[in-house]
Amino acid sequence: MALRHAKKQIPPEPHWTLLQKVSTNFVFVIQQLGPELRDAICVYYLLLRAIDTVEDDTSLPAEVRVPILTEFHHHICDPDWHISCGTKDRKVLLEEFHVVSTAFLGLRKSYQEIIQDIIRRVGAGMAKFISKEVETIDDYDEYSHYAAGLVGIGLSKLFHASGLEDTAPDSLSNSMGLFLEKTDIIGDYLEDINELPKPRMFWPRQFWSKYVDKIEDLKYEENSEKAVQCLNDMITNALTHVDSCLKYMSALRDPVIKAIGTLALCYNNINVFRGVVKMRRGLYAKIYDETKTMADVYGAFFDFCSVLKSKIFLLLIALSVIFARLPADQPSTKGWLISSTSSIYGYDGWKAKIECLVPWNVLVDYGMEQ
Repeated sequence: MALRHAKKQIPPEPHWTLLQKVSTNFVFVIQQLGPELRDAICVYYLLLRAIDTVEDDTSLPAEVRVPILTEFHHHICDPDWHISCGTKDRKVLLEEFHVVSTAFLGLRKSYQEIIQDIIRRVGAGMAKFISKEVETIDDYDEYSHYAAGLVGIGLSKLFHASGLEDTAPDSLSNSMGLFLEKTDIIGDYLEDINELPKPRMFWPRQFWSKYVDKIEDLKYEENSEKAVQCLNDMITNALTHVDSCLKYMSALRDPVIKAIGTLALCYNNINVFRGVVKMRRGLYAKIYDETKTMADVYGAFFDFCSVLKSKIFLLLIALSVIFARLPADQPSTKGWLISSTSSIYGYDGWKAKIECLVPWNVLVDYGMEQ
């Protein structure tokens, strides 16, 4: 029901038709905005998917992809430019790129300047990592900054340009982007490792080398236990960004809830190495339909954290951060904690329980000390 209702609200313009092809879920998120801003964000998203497709297409040699990526911010101004690249709906997006560039040129000038600057910086960063492996956690954070942190910064600037919101600090927008990107990288392990003609992986060697000799070894059944340990290590790293997400959620609640839901599905789940683990579309539409207030948002976020908590003790670390950061003067802080879990613990009770279980040095290791 929620899905059918949402589909009826989608604008009829051709760039919105393209958006439905490349991301059904995202179209639900932005259609509730005002016409001018939602058009800008629709175009912004399509341009980001297009440049991401060029980066991902390993059938194109590096010497072909790199100049396209570094010049992509110019291509978006040229309705005659297009390229055969990617597969399925993403291939259609690049072949019909004139639809997106025409829509881009029809945006307000302030929106165009923000989008073009972000695309320039994203393209330069992606080009850098075409020939650079993700070895360390710092590399992982740097790549995620280019792939998604800058996206969050641009999104914040678009909201500000529309007059709807103040500009969020870049550090906050970046951290939220890192959380979403790391969630995608985690969930896409098998798809990426099996990509032809050559896999591209962004799991940092600093993580996986603790468990296996080669990253592809994680997908083999005999390494299942080590694979899950590595997976949980990756998820715990992603959860260090939840603090920023909670602060940012008023502007971007739906993707953030989808991300924490995906991590809840992936944690301790060997199926990440056997197939694609994603939230069901119907559940996503239901969440979209039922999260109208920030209390609803905090409640949905907490529900998924409860799933994580039930899976393994380490996830209580993330909950401790969430509880510590929730505003104490809002009903969503104490009331829904009890109603969502049918628990006798209020905020203080949960916090005390967590602190008894989680050693201080573990909190410090993951940057979660209060």
